[in-house]
This record gives sequence, structure tokens and C-alpha cells, in this order.
Amino acid sequence: MAAVSSGNKSFKGERVLEKQLKICGFKKNKEVTDLYLGEKGLEEVPDLSRFRILRFLWLNNNKIQNLTFLKHNCCLTELYLNDNEIRNIAGTLKHVHSLQILLLHNNRLKNLEKTVKELQGMQYLHTLNLFNNPLSQDRRYHLCVIYHIPSVTLLDRKEITTKQRESALHIYNHEKTLVLQSIGFGKRIDVPLLPKTAFCLTPTKVMRLPPGCEFGNHLVKIPFENPEDAVFIRAMKRSVMEFSTVDWETMPTCEERRLGTDPEKRPERLTIKFR
Repeated sequence: MAAVSSGNKSFKGERVLEKQLKICGFKKNKEVTDLYLGEKGLEEVPDLSRFRILRFLWLNNNKIQNLTFLKHNCCLTELYLNDNEIRNIAGTLKHVHSLQILLLHNNRLKNLEKTVKELQGMQYLHTLNLFNNPLSQDRRYHLCVIYHIPSVTLLDRKEITTKQRESALHIYNHEKTLVLQSIGFGKRIDVPLLPKTAFCLTPTKVMRLPPGCEFGNHLVKIPFENPEDAVFIRAMKRSVMEFSTVDWETMPTCEERRLGTDPEKRPERLTIKFR
């Protein structure tokens, strides 16, 4: 019975696919660049590897649970998989290097690490939706995605801010943070300005800074929102140069100093500061 049921699902998928190809007027597989298979009630999708130049694929609002049918579609740039029953994407999308838009919201993805690992090599991915998945309830979710997939500029329909990227950097790359802070403040810093722990039960001394310098959980203050600003300020202070000279015409001679003549004659010093 299970084999018959699986066969019926596959047959339905093939039938829906062939019907859509006729509607779009495609006669050859090499002509197919976009396919709309959304809202078809599909549980299984037939193998799409014959469509070598497929770029746009809609599979939203179905009942799909896996993505094994995408093994050879390397040219995809937009993939709409929202509102399905997908539980895992590991090993299914890593080869799609040209992907720019990926919608996976309203699915059943649970493992944040595996999902991020599958997507982190995509250099052109700029729009990503993962909301309404179990993994989006993880408190690390936003900053983890922002740090490990830096190409993304629009996450869950919201633009990623510079402050969010800085927060992700402080949390996931302490060494780079230390380097930037060391350059900015002119000396080696062995301890990051932001502690790794989220809170401390013992009383701590908080540095008082102007409003607007809050960061992360609003408990820790840093003097510069962007460490690169500190680098610039420090460089500007160090680049000040001073040049001094004396007008020798106003300098008294040895004989004048010995005889004490022209006592009001004083040397004039000219100082110039520049960058």
C-alpha cells in the first residue's frame, strides 16, 4: 500500500509538471527558465534535473517535506519554498551558488546550525526568509544568520542594520573585535570590551558614556558604536605635526648681549601645526 501511495504521489507530480509546461508553451527542456508549481497540493516533486537552465522556481503552498529533486539545478536564482512541511535542507542547496532569493518561512526547520551551514557559502543570497520555523525561536537565530551568511541584506522581510552586524561580530568573532579595538585605542587589548556572558550576578562598574552608545543587551557600554570610528579618531590625533622656526634677524648678537645694548630686542618664534 505504501508503494502504491508513493507511486500515486509521483504520478500526480509528473502530471502537474507536464500540464504547467504546456501552459507556458515550453517544447524543449533546455528552454525552461521558470516554473510555477505553487498551490498544487504536491507532496512529492518529480526530478527537475533535466531543466539545466531553470532560474525561477515556485513551490510554495504545497506539502513538500524534502528537496531531493533539486540536486542538479545549479542555475537557480530565486526559489520559493514557503508554506510547506520541510524539516531539513542539509545537502540539498549547497550547490546552488547563484541563489539570490530564498523563501523558507512557514516550514518545520528545527536545526539552526545545519540550516546555516547549508547556506553560508552562498555569496549572492541577499533575501532570506526563515520565520515561523522552530529554529527561529532560538535566541541566537538572528545574529547567527547575520554573521554566517553576510551576503544577506533582507532577513525575514526586514533590512539588516549596521548595529546588528556589529553585534554579530562581537559575539561570533572575538579575535577580530580585539584587533579592531587594539588599533582604535592604541594598545593591545587582551580582554574584549564586551563580556561573553550575558549577565553577572556580582556588582559591576559600568562606564558612563553619552546617550546612544548602548549595545547588545543595553547593559554594557562601549565608547564607539563602530570600532573603525575609534581607529579614525586615533589616527587623526596621531597625525598632528608641529614645525617651529626662529627669525634670526631678531636674535641679538654676542656683542649686543655682552654690552647689554638694545635690551628690548627679543627673538621671535614661529610655530605651525598641520596634518
